[in-house]
Amino acid sequence: MSNWIINQGLSAFILVVWMGINIFLFVYYYLFYDLGPQFEYTRELLGSALPWARAPAAVLNFNCMLILLPVCRNLLSLLRGSFICCGRSMRKQLDKNLTFHKLVAYMIALMTAVHTVAHLLNADWYTNSFQGRYGPLASKLSMLGDSRELNTTYLNPIRSNSTTPTIFVFTTIAGLTGVVITLALILIITSSMEVIRRSYFEVFWYTHHLFIIFFAGLVFHGAGRIVRSQQVTNPPHNNSFCKDQPENWGKIPECPVPQFAGGFPQTWMWVIGPMIIYLCERLLRFIRYMQPVSYRKIVIRPSKVLELQLVKPGFKMEVGQYVFLNCPAISQLEWHPFTMTSAPEEDFFSVHIRSVGDWTEKLIKMKFFYLCLRMAVDGPFGTASEDVFDYEVSMLVGAGIGVTPFASILKSIWYKFKDSDPKLRTKRIYFYWLCRETYAFEWFADLLQVLEKDMEERGMRDFLTYKLYLTGWDQSHVNHAMVHFDKDTDIITGLKQKTHYVSKLFTMLRIPTPLAKDLEKKCVRYSDVDPRKTTFYFNKENF
Repeated sequence: MSNWIINQGLSAFILVVWMGINIFLFVYYYLFYDLGPQFEYTRELLGSALPWARAPAAVLNFNCMLILLPVCRNLLSLLRGSFICCGRSMRKQLDKNLTFHKLVAYMIALMTAVHTVAHLLNADWYTNSFQGRYGPLASKLSMLGDSRELNTTYLNPIRSNSTTPTIFVFTTIAGLTGVVITLALILIITSSMEVIRRSYFEVFWYTHHLFIIFFAGLVFHGAGRIVRSQQVTNPPHNNSFCKDQPENWGKIPECPVPQFAGGFPQTWMWVIGPMIIYLCERLLRFIRYMQPVSYRKIVIRPSKVLELQLVKPGFKMEVGQYVFLNCPAISQLEWHPFTMTSAPEEDFFSVHIRSVGDWTEKLIKMKFFYLCLRMAVDGPFGTASEDVFDYEVSMLVGAGIGVTPFASILKSIWYKFKDSDPKLRTKRIYFYWLCRETYAFEWFADLLQVLEKDMEERGMRDFLTYKLYLTGWDQSHVNHAMVHFDKDTDIITGLKQKTHYVSKLFTMLRIPTPLAKDLEKKCVRYSDVDPRKTTFYFNKENF
């Protein structure tokens, strides 16, 4: 438990605070609309559906305020830079931005469902009240209408017996915007499922931009002021005395006709700040989109991996950072994240792109036209890998193309040793790479060979310890390895470190998440509570 608190305590605290605020808002506004005297007559028409509609609305306002902030990449990079003095625990939270984004989205989906069902019941009960099905008091309240001569204001938005709940939903601002918001949210959530996002990324990308319609509808949703509350009058309307004699309203001094008004729309006040921040984010992305990018080198690696070496004026990066790439010839709107494999010490930045979808396949097929193919770059953006040199010992674990951030780290280490950087705190690195195919090792083996040779020449053979694991192999691979077992170098990579043949890890490689979760559990399990002893800190790349 102590190790868990050290590794996950701050994350759990932030989650508890967020959940606590949600619970507080729900309970507070539920009681406000369920017990508030200004809504006593409104509850005569709507019953308990009123608080069940308004309490989720308050929670929705709070979470719609938060949902855009975790995807403001430039804002997160700015915060990451300003939190250096606050330690790795605070910066680590920024690496969980997408996890928090998803949690907020789940809460929005849940509260939208409750809010929608409650308001559908409200529409039905408004109609029934107007038709006189709920007694004389509800009928009297429903018959009140705007009239300067009679000094009355309406409570029930249904004004005709011909108005059905369906007509009411599709002919009012609140109803129409509610339908649009709900449909947009359903499309956004369903297209965000793991299977769709991985297999049909374009569907996920385009439908996610329905958030523009979602927020536009959200801002205008409350403009209709459907839910109305009783106003203070002079002389005051005594509800407890007057509700049993609606026929005397306006006839005796104690019971003037009650006055009602819709509440001032508040949602826009919750979301206007994040919307402005996100607008600035997109403006900055557009500026970067317009900046020129030139090709330094283009290489087709084994296993359908494309290496692009790019040059952009004023571009500065740190180890393990990532960029978003856009190829207008393929799509004007699609941006895809790629971890940079170059080192900050190099005069260019590079990415390795594996063919895993329509966009990447089209990009690789257009390899012969790169000299006249425009590429736009947004970034760089920070990740957990930036902090790798803050540790005396680092353990790097990559699966497949997920090894890309470690290429940047290992290259940077080579440059730091070459330049005898006195600021290098790292004393030892353990590197583990798991691949399905032998070809996948080839593009990375050259770098490892250089590092292996350099470390040996400097008498620092123990500084870098690496293990390579092949999971997609058959008996012919094993037989070939057995024939050449006495060679000094590996038959696959040419390295002195031999490749390990492992089959049980194959299932983990199909879904990297279980591998990461298992490593995180091991970090907690094998860490010492005593800070003077060994403590493992788990960091994971997130896009």
